[in-house]
Amino acid sequence: MKEQDVIIIGGGAAGFFAAINIAMQNPDLQVTILEKGKEGLQKVKISGGGRCNVTHAEFIPQELVQNYPRGEKELRGPFHQFMTGDTIEWFENNGVALKIEEDGRMFPESNSSQTIIDCFLGLAKKHKVHVAYSQTVKSIIPQENSWLIKTQSDEFQAKKLLVATGSSPKMWKLLETLSHAIIPPVPSLFTFDIKDKRIQGIPGVVAQHVEVKVVDSDLYSEGPLLITHVGMSAPAILKLSAFGAVELAKRNYKFSIAINFIKRSFQDCIEALKQLKFDLAKKTVLKTAQFDLPKRLWQQLVLAASISAETRWADLNKGQLEALAKQLTEAIFKVDGKSTFKDEFVTAGGVDLREINFKNFQSKLHENLYFAGEVLNIDAITGGFNFQNAWTGAYIAAQHISKS
Repeated sequence: MKEQDVIIIGGGAAGFFAAINIAMQNPDLQVTILEKGKEGLQKVKISGGGRCNVTHAEFIPQELVQNYPRGEKELRGPFHQFMTGDTIEWFENNGVALKIEEDGRMFPESNSSQTIIDCFLGLAKKHKVHVAYSQTVKSIIPQENSWLIKTQSDEFQAKKLLVATGSSPKMWKLLETLSHAIIPPVPSLFTFDIKDKRIQGIPGVVAQHVEVKVVDSDLYSEGPLLITHVGMSAPAILKLSAFGAVELAKRNYKFSIAINFIKRSFQDCIEALKQLKFDLAKKTVLKTAQFDLPKRLWQQLVLAASISAETRWADLNKGQLEALAKQLTEAIFKVDGKSTFKDEFVTAGGVDLREINFKNFQSKLHENLYFAGEVLNIDAITGGFNFQNAWTGAYIAAQHISKS
């Protein structure tokens, strides 16, 4: 039996951040991380294409919470305690300078996730955090004033326990034995599989300012849209997949979307096309892309409106103008499945948020049981927001654990 003051299950971003902050704030505590893999911080390693999207340059709590389809209400208070500015300061104080990219995402200046990994491993060693690898937790048993944690090879006892295992079905099953309710997980942050003549042969094309709605629902998003080999991706789609995670799972990922490629109403578009018919009378419609649309996408939409390659603007009839306006502002695409977005698999689901005290991230059912990161039913859109949730929860839990 190995006795510790604090056991942290999960050697990912939230687990390491919590362990380091506990040890920094109270050096007298013995802190051990139990990690099931041969090495930890694997999600940190692959995040942001290997650059690690640490956080997002959003500094107002009320604005920041709007990026969390699940957790928006619960994170408002915690973000007033520890959020983006605190994250930046924490990393800079520990030797990692961050930079802001045009879209607001923040990365280490080194452009390498290894910088974050080296920082965490170095600090864990410096502050005497013990990391036990290849430790698969088999049971968590509450005892009087302590926790007994059994792995496949060892037994650990600790006064305080923090679970930071991310989206782990096995851990969720164990937490159910402690009477915690688990919201069933469904994928979040995924791309749409679409087979449609209009987007075949033009992968890599990006429409910058697009509105996307799921037909027969209130789900809506906007932003850049990327056409891929199998369908559509980029923020407009990923936001929709995050906020619609539960609804789209119910539909078995078979649904229709309506896309407004130019963010103008059908009537506005008709008026603009009529003016173009006059201004560009002698030019062919196919070769004169409008509304800042990529040329290849414009051409596909023109052809889809039954306008031939030779048709000049002056020759467009009322039916063709309306058909083109419809393709530009109300194009319907059938989605037939989903694909994982890169390697960054995120799920909606986890420990029911009603069972957590968000002043300290402690369980309302068990004293001295804490949670941080995606083990909770909290998830975010892409852009560094999931990591910010991990840092915030881990830091606040660490503060409470180290003082109590």
